[in-house]
Amino acid sequence: MELRQLKYFLAVGEELSFSRAAERCYVSQSAISLQIAKLEREMGEPLFERSSRSVRLTVVGAQLVSIARHMLELEQAALALTTRKQNQLRLTGNMTFAANALAAIVRVRERHPEAEIDFVLKRFAEQIDAVMSGDCQVALIRGSVERSSLQVTELWTEDLVVVLAEGHPLARGENPSLEQLAAYPLLLPKRSDQILLHRVIEGAMKRSGLRLTFGPPVAPDHTASAELLNHPECWSIIYASTAESTPKTGLAFRTEAHHRLQLAVSAVVDSSIPATDIQRDLIEALADTAPDQTID
Repeated sequence: MELRQLKYFLAVGEELSFSRAAERCYVSQSAISLQIAKLEREMGEPLFERSSRSVRLTVVGAQLVSIARHMLELEQAALALTTRKQNQLRLTGNMTFAANALAAIVRVRERHPEAEIDFVLKRFAEQIDAVMSGDCQVALIRGSVERSSLQVTELWTEDLVVVLAEGHPLARGENPSLEQLAAYPLLLPKRSDQILLHRVIEGAMKRSGLRLTFGPPVAPDHTASAELLNHPECWSIIYASTAESTPKTGLAFRTEAHHRLQLAVSAVVDSSIPATDIQRDLIEALADTAPDQTID
């Protein structure tokens, strides 16, 4: 069975005419008829009921239609893997990286006017899967990932932002240390909802020999910064990009005094696929979008 035969079969099945199918496929009617006949012999069943006035699909022919369409779609998907233009690239990340992504894309297009770069919003696990499947060529993530088929390039290190209610004892003066923060309960979503932040804080506290206590978990439809107004004895942390868009009324934003609450931002690519110039330049441009770590 050849894909060419399935293309001709679908053309006849959709047109219900050998002559119109031949015109559609830019071949002679005899060529269409010959290939359909070969396909029928291989199937062991007629696919069309023919008369001098009409052409109709048989039961087997009707059943073959959806299978043939699927096989031809798979052919197109396979061809897309090898015909993807060198100037096409898909970058994936979450919404907090939108400004970095767009700035990097603008810079790359200045170097490569022919570049076609899409920024695709996905969750962390979806980003990694997209790179491994070839759907996206670069993922912009916080943290890292350990898979032998992936190459992780650290772009910058991001200080997490400590958030306090204005009336909190640590809200004024110099930036608080972990030792000072450890005396107060931490307010965060439950661990399963924000595992990355939990890991960063738990690791920093453990390395400093400190014990971490928690306030009530933040509900999925609430924000930690808003909940601090209800629990002013607590503290929380958020990403720097989130802090920029968070209303500051009633809150104080700080960084940990010794920069022990940090998180790497990295680019992830498939190490088995040779990088294009556009991909390399995009990663370089992303690194140059590292945010200002100054907290007002």
